[in-house]
Amino acid sequence: MLTHSTRRWLAGLGVAGAFVAAAASPAVAAPEAPIELGVYFSDTTIAAGSEGKIDSPLLFASEPVVVEGLTVTYDYRDLSGVVQVKPESSSFDCKSPEAGVLVCTDPFEIGLEEWAFGGLFEVALTPAAKAADGDTGNLKVTVSAEGLAPASHTAKLRIGEGVDLAAPGEETNISSAPGGTFSAPLTLSNAGKTAAKGAVAVFDLDYAIRPEKQYSNCTYEDGHLRTCAFDEVTAAGNARSVSLSYVLGKDTYAPGSEYGYYNWMTIAEFEDFNAYLQAGGISVGKPGNGPVLSLPEVPSKMGARGFQADTDPMNNWSGMTVKVTGQNGTDLVAVGGQLTGKAGDVVTASVGVRNDGPAALDFGRSGTPVTKIDIAVPEGTTAVEVPEFCAPLNGDEQDWENAGKPGAKLYRCYPDIFIGVGEKQLVDIGLRIDKVIENAAGTVTINAKCECEGFTEDLKPANDVAKILVNAAGGTGGGDGDGDGDGDGGTLPITGQSTGLIAGLGALLLAMGVGGYLVAKRRRTRFVA
Repeated sequence: MLTHSTRRWLAGLGVAGAFVAAAASPAVAAPEAPIELGVYFSDTTIAAGSEGKIDSPLLFASEPVVVEGLTVTYDYRDLSGVVQVKPESSSFDCKSPEAGVLVCTDPFEIGLEEWAFGGLFEVALTPAAKAADGDTGNLKVTVSAEGLAPASHTAKLRIGEGVDLAAPGEETNISSAPGGTFSAPLTLSNAGKTAAKGAVAVFDLDYAIRPEKQYSNCTYEDGHLRTCAFDEVTAAGNARSVSLSYVLGKDTYAPGSEYGYYNWMTIAEFEDFNAYLQAGGISVGKPGNGPVLSLPEVPSKMGARGFQADTDPMNNWSGMTVKVTGQNGTDLVAVGGQLTGKAGDVVTASVGVRNDGPAALDFGRSGTPVTKIDIAVPEGTTAVEVPEFCAPLNGDEQDWENAGKPGAKLYRCYPDIFIGVGEKQLVDIGLRIDKVIENAAGTVTINAKCECEGFTEDLKPANDVAKILVNAAGGTGGGDGDGDGDGDGGTLPITGQSTGLIAGLGALLLAMGVGGYLVAKRRRTRFVA
């Protein structure tokens, strides 16, 4: 199954964010506990003499709540003469009761969740005219609402020397079969007028793309490359480049395409970024077990283009497209179940999908689930416990307004956007036995045909349907998921770790410079490994 740190990192990156509020507050508050507000604001480094940066706080609560009078207070008195904080939008009522304090209020009701989200109360952080490299100070951000106690977070703001790191605009195009090796360049250019004193590359690589070698100045998580830090000084107008070797996983789906990107940050910007990830309990991994990776100087094709890295982070990006050749498909298998009980009992059907390989499915770039799980409730039973990611189904129409509502006869549920070889993703449905009927049957159907996106090239469509049997004659326990619901085929040993890299780091990094953050709501599908 996915490790805790990996899933937290990846799920967040999938929608331009990585901060999950559970790191700062209880995931579920006790019934008698008061609702607690929460806020986070990123540490930020701003170039002296630049236009500054735009950002917003991450807001959350210990449990879902609708609040009135939501107010964010920015106290930057510690930054007098260093940074100015001004509202970026006129959508909110903002006032400055005293020098160095900005108070913004939303007059409408706002819903807060356990997961953090940004985009509200955006402010422009602008260096003062006298601000100079090395100046620092604290920005205290406080959130409050009617009837709730306020919460605060203090962010560190720094003034640095302005540099313009850049990467080639064009991507590298490569072809490889599953299991093959290939190389791609990692190139840094200094498009500004000031020498860059070191840099950090942050990687966004699909699950299939894995490093062939490890280096001590790079970090890795579950064998996947996360970052590489370099201390070489790159003069204005110069460039540096190194070729990195990769392996395409043997479990890569083929034919198809895989993608990889990297983004350059200054040392100080990466410190800010890493603090942001750590606040959400997310790790950039551990140093590799190999030698130091150097970044040799090469002739520059870019020169000093005059891009403003602080306002146009897209020029820090480059990457590769890997055309995957050959044939390597996937067999998704419906997982059914067998249950027993007497009238009035509530029994739990753990049903869903299993990947029998040989390829993993990674839909992280599109953000779509790997399949659809349609559950027909067995005769003589009523669904009384339904997860929120399941909605009643009428034909091909899902009633999302009643998602998680008991009582329907047919539900459509969604698993994750990645499933590894040998991995099960199960949905727990609580069924009340209203009437004891021998072999009362329901069904689990995956890969259902519909007017929607989804996986359509299953290797063995015959096992896409499994039975849910209640009070099956001569049997107890769970179904085998082999498509017939008979429970006699045994279960597939589940091994390994599903460490699919969920795409979206690019959006997160862009947000680090130009706006707020959005964060994935934690999925409640159960992962079995």
